Amino acid sequence: MKIARQITVFDATDIAAESAFWAGLLGGTVYEDEDFHCVFVDGKWRFGVQYSPNHVPPEWPDGSQQQQVHLDLHVEDIRAAHEHATSLGARLLKAADDLDTEEGHQVYADPAGHPFCLGWHRNVPAEHDFGATQG
Repeated sequence: MKIARQITVFDATDIAAESAFWAGLLGGTVYEDEDFHCVFVDGKWRFGVQYSPNHVPPEWPDGSQQQQVHLDLHVEDIRAAHEHATSLGARLLKAADDLDTEEGHQVYADPAGHPFCLGWHRNVPAEHDFGATQG
């Protein structure tokens, strides 16, 4: 089977807020349709946001509505990434103990309540990068 396109789609009741958040966080743009928005980054479709009138935000980490998937976004500057994400409407769910450690992560929720992590790992050995920083 050959996959032509792989897109992660977020459900949300307010698709305008959700798509604007992800476009803003990743430096992208939004193509709006009535019940579905596409988030483009560097000219490529990266995320979809689907209108879901009965969406119930997950309660991380142990709520009655458990998360089923989350994104890990690795950044070079966690302090700048934190400020950027929260200015767009992210809520910090779990802060790291120390932002100056070699590696770590913080847990956030997007405007629709989907958890995601902003993580860092300074001086990643090439054999552990798996091409992730190559785009």
